[in-house]
Amino acid sequence: MEIKVSEEIKKACPQFAGIAIRATVENTAYSESLWKKIDEFTIRYREMYTTDSIKDMVTIHATREAYKKCGKDPSRYRPSGEALCRRILRGISLYQIDTLVDLINLVSIRYGYSIGGFDADKIQGDTLVLGIGKSGEPYEGIGRGELNIEGMPVYRDAMGGIGTPTSDNERTKLEAGTTHLLTIINGYSGKEGLQEAADYMLELLKEFAASKDEELIYF
Repeated sequence: MEIKVSEEIKKACPQFAGIAIRATVENTAYSESLWKKIDEFTIRYREMYTTDSIKDMVTIHATREAYKKCGKDPSRYRPSGEALCRRILRGISLYQIDTLVDLINLVSIRYGYSIGGFDADKIQGDTLVLGIGKSGEPYEGIGRGELNIEGMPVYRDAMGGIGTPTSDNERTKLEAGTTHLLTIINGYSGKEGLQEAADYMLELLKEFAASKDEELIYF
């Protein structure tokens, strides 16, 4: 798998850096031990931040700025990392989806990154390109129906868009039978902190998804 950053993204977001992780995994419907970790972190998180203060978190602020530079209103179409953080700071529990999605969400709230999670076997071709969404470009967000991705950073495979910071696409979503994961950590604030988040992701994947054959892709 090769991941490329388009010239339009490089121009709009010159600091952008990304790390992708490919791994063979075992997904489960629910992990009690993972949710114990999530609940413990949620308590600490609510002591550290408020819905106002998270806007100043470097990773969240940089993603919001990236939306503005690409042509999207980040308050109307919130990046997922910010949306998850706001959810728990309002006293609402995280969504419980499945183990892979749940652990990706834990990394996202801990570090503030919007993180894509894809079933690698559903990706068409061997190349992903990060560009900017076009007017009228078809895109079905997970649980959201048709999503207007104009002016939004978007990963495209040979068939079209599969991931934005707001929502991944139904076509390549993680499911109970997923055995090959591709997850992408998007650093609109630059490289600092990316490796730490990736290392934590790898730790969780080994502990809760029996991951093996891990490969890191830097781009």
